[in-house]
Amino acid sequence: MSPPVFPFAEVVGQDDAKLALMLATVDPRIGGVLLRGQKGTAKTTLARGLADLLDNAPFVELPLGATEDRLVGSLDAAAALTGEGFRFRPGLLAEAHGGVLYVDEINLLADHLVDTLLDVSVTGENIVERDGISHRHPASFVLVGSMNPEEGELRPQLLDRFGLCVEMITPTDTATRIEAVQRRLRFDGHPLSHPSPASPGDGMASLAARLRTAVPVEAPGSVVEAAVRLSIEVGAEGLRADLTLCRAASALAGIEDRPAADLDDLRRVAPLVLAHRRRRGPFDPPTMEPDELDRALAAALDPPGESVDPDTGADDTGGSDGENEKSTGDGSRPPAGRERPLAIGGSIRAPVVPSAPRAATRGRFVRDVPVQDGHPVGVAATARALAGRRAQDPGSALQTDDLRSEARVSPTRRTIVLCVDLSGSMGAGDRARAATGMVLGLLADAYQRRDRVALVGFRGADAQVLLSPTSSTEVARNRLEDLVTGGETPLAAGITRGLEVAVAAGVDGSESLLVLFTDGRATGGSPDPVEAALEAATTVRRRGVEAMVLDCETGSIRLHLAERVAEAMGARYLRAEQLDPIELTHSIRTVSAT
Repeated sequence: MSPPVFPFAEVVGQDDAKLALMLATVDPRIGGVLLRGQKGTAKTTLARGLADLLDNAPFVELPLGATEDRLVGSLDAAAALTGEGFRFRPGLLAEAHGGVLYVDEINLLADHLVDTLLDVSVTGENIVERDGISHRHPASFVLVGSMNPEEGELRPQLLDRFGLCVEMITPTDTATRIEAVQRRLRFDGHPLSHPSPASPGDGMASLAARLRTAVPVEAPGSVVEAAVRLSIEVGAEGLRADLTLCRAASALAGIEDRPAADLDDLRRVAPLVLAHRRRRGPFDPPTMEPDELDRALAAALDPPGESVDPDTGADDTGGSDGENEKSTGDGSRPPAGRERPLAIGGSIRAPVVPSAPRAATRGRFVRDVPVQDGHPVGVAATARALAGRRAQDPGSALQTDDLRSEARVSPTRRTIVLCVDLSGSMGAGDRARAATGMVLGLLADAYQRRDRVALVGFRGADAQVLLSPTSSTEVARNRLEDLVTGGETPLAAGITRGLEVAVAAGVDGSESLLVLFTDGRATGGSPDPVEAALEAATTVRRRGVEAMVLDCETGSIRLHLAERVAEAMGARYLRAEQLDPIELTHSIRTVSAT
């Protein structure tokens, strides 16, 4: 017997998330629901509660380490090896049919698996053409992905494919938090005393019944026209936003048992549909500010001469754009429930340089190959080879020539370690700003390629890791708000600490690039700080870490110390005459991609 599930309707607050999940349940063509937010905001609880609400529908959780075979299904190797022929072995998509497929930390899942999930969640069918089999089966489910933005973002192409997105924030109101804690404690103490979705006469049963019977209704021409105007107003790319607005509005009207969607429905679903679809780059805000969306709604939906109250959705004259006014039972309209999104700031855009693929034991399957030394035997590939030979020679035993491996490719992960001189020598403030710009510019690639960037700063008596290897724009922005500058130049310590970060980042087989940003004028520390820096640079060469030195020395009298450091390090040398983050970022990106 499965353990009791905390009721969907008992979750305090998070009304936008509840609404989004119900809309996707009524019309799976809307696509998946992405729940973005901090840890402990009830993302998993709501996903489990939704499955329980749907008559104990299947709840399937996709682990991050799942392979493509486990997700979509594959050849039944046992049947093939025992002579029973080629037979399909269902995967997690088949198990999730009729229920909820939940992926926690979906931003860390391989992109090709996210693509597959989104495709199947919209079509409701899984088509498998691989391993010598051709199979299709129904796979209709509500896809729910959750993520903490601090751990990295989804690529814009994948983010746009999620039908609905909700920013979930921990409530700061004391009374609300008390109520949430008390409900959870009551449930933990007496889980069986809570009503089940099938219990008659309670709110859970009523909600469950509505979701079982609700169907999307008509979206009149006025709603379609307004959806198109609204999508254009917010700058949404493609037609996916327009379609999802209409489908979500129709699903909402269906849940509320009305014959057709209206403009008020459009207003209520707009924050869920549009907030994540206007991004232009990884450093633009991940969701729109509420007042920005209100302005777009007013410009796109309000007739001339009228204005809309952003809190109620009603116009100043007391009307409702000519549509039927809905209420919550006390005569008021349901609030939009938009929460304040994260704001990251401006962006630095540059061309994406794709990571080169390499052979790997994990990653996307490419083809079968004969087994080589050190490569594991692929069970499915071997079974397929053996079954094919037995078709010509029944009863023959397994032979060495039948053993096959699965060639797979995965992108090479890179870590770029920026080691920046923040001492009080000339231009320290400019270097800090350029370093910040470079980190953010490089993360524009990391955001899309799963690469990472780290930052080491050195000043005074020591060097510090200011930003551990990350691909998260949010983490980088928060850590780089105010870089402290001034003091002496412990160059040797900076190089050594940067090398430590680069080596540690490469223990999993990934590549590292150490980028030193300095004028080379080492001071303080050992009796001869320049010689100590050259010795540290030589260690980088001995460890085989690829490096690059950006010389920011200025003035008419130049000591060319950074050139000596680059020579000792075996690094590529560049002058940084103009502290232009975009140009410097491009130079670093070029080296890291070679």
